Amino acid sequence: MMTGMDADLPPLIDALQDPARYPDGVARVELVQTHISWVLLAGDLAYKIKKPVKLSFLDFSTLALRHKYCEDELRLNRRFAPDLYLAVVGIFNTAQDPQWQGSGEPIEYAVKMRRFEESGRLDHVCARGELQARHLSALADALVTFHQSAAVAPPGSRFGSGAHILQPALDNFTDLLRCLPDAGLQTRLVALRSWTLAQFEQLAPLMQARQQAGWVRECHGDLHLANMVLIDERVQLFDCIEFNEDLRWMDVASEISFVYIDLLAHQQPGLADWLLDEILSRSGDYEAARVLRFYAVYRALVRAKVAALRLAQIQGDLSEVETYVALAERLLAPVPLRLVITHGLSGCGKTVASDALLQSDPDASTLRLRSDVERKRLFGLARSAASGSGVGTGIYVANAQERTYTHLREQAAMLLQAGWSVVVDAAFLKRADRDAFSALAQQMGAAFSILAPQATPGQLRQRILARSAAGQDASEATLAVLAQQMQTIEPLAPDEIIAPAR
Repeated sequence: MMTGMDADLPPLIDALQDPARYPDGVARVELVQTHISWVLLAGDLAYKIKKPVKLSFLDFSTLALRHKYCEDELRLNRRFAPDLYLAVVGIFNTAQDPQWQGSGEPIEYAVKMRRFEESGRLDHVCARGELQARHLSALADALVTFHQSAAVAPPGSRFGSGAHILQPALDNFTDLLRCLPDAGLQTRLVALRSWTLAQFEQLAPLMQARQQAGWVRECHGDLHLANMVLIDERVQLFDCIEFNEDLRWMDVASEISFVYIDLLAHQQPGLADWLLDEILSRSGDYEAARVLRFYAVYRALVRAKVAALRLAQIQGDLSEVETYVALAERLLAPVPLRLVITHGLSGCGKTVASDALLQSDPDASTLRLRSDVERKRLFGLARSAASGSGVGTGIYVANAQERTYTHLREQAAMLLQAGWSVVVDAAFLKRADRDAFSALAQQMGAAFSILAPQATPGQLRQRILARSAAGQDASEATLAVLAQQMQTIEPLAPDEIIAPAR
């Protein structure tokens, strides 16, 4: 949001800056503006009024349309922020003497919202260096829950069709090339456009299949860090796009990519990688990784276009545009692939070690597959659900073990083929299982290594008991499982102990 955009405010907005017009003893009213709305901050509440504008992507030109889009804004944002979005309220009387209560037809409408501490907005939290992995795990929970309940585009809908995906991406280049006279930037944009067209041609069948499978949904549409806030350690989404359904209906992978590139733009590749992995681990939609870079480049260039259009209105330099163009180029540049597997008994620290590996990836291009999570998914269980299985029974019988490792190998192959490095968090007690993944790495041209953290027997038992008592992890290992593993483990041979791939 920006302040001071209009030198001359309309009488209604000027009058509504008077604290006496608000109930409950408001001491002061602060006006915040965007290019399409005025927001009046009054005490614990905020009132958002739409500007009477008509642009290429929205139409607020009549009172009836503004009323409609206020109602849409309330309805759509209450899907994930019912505590923040309270009501649509009318403004009565005259523009010179507006009242929040009155008879007759309203002269204007506002969305009434509960205020929150601006310092809790995730872009501010990130800028202070206080954004942590646990916050992004909470965001992953919120986002996956929202996407799972969001309306699904019906088969044959224009949403998620080839034209619906490609045209906005090409429009970015048209607008950028028209706005930017810099010859060097234009050459780079032409190369990015060629990549976009080639990638779309390659991915179009998959994009269509994803639409048919129900992955195109009524999303948030503008999901960057400034539209999320940390309240009581929970991440709350807000301010979705209400004014243009074409910008709201999309493949969930496109929505995810927006947060991903925003974290990259904030110089947080480790957190970007962590968030992406947490989302895919919860949703199970690892296939999204195949289209995510296409959408991430598109989102980076949307940001570049916004920055370029801003340059046409105010004096400035090309640094922000160049930052996003460079980010788009970085996203499509190939990085060396690696396949890392873990090895060790339950409680030795495999998941903690792979956590650190994800958060230390400077390219934000590593994804993790956890056997404890994927095994439960194969059997239709949630990651935190208890299977009720004992040692060697239920989802842990020999046949289930083989099925789990086959699934992990297939998923790893798909991700490597899509250009993502992979860490497979599993016990890998058997040499044969480790050899199968070593062969996969060789086949895919990926560096291979084994991550094998160590712990004493006492530490193993203590960690297993603590994890079971907490009841929040996908692992169902018990002391009986540990005892069985100790009897069957095939330790790493000398030829398997190699330096980790970096």
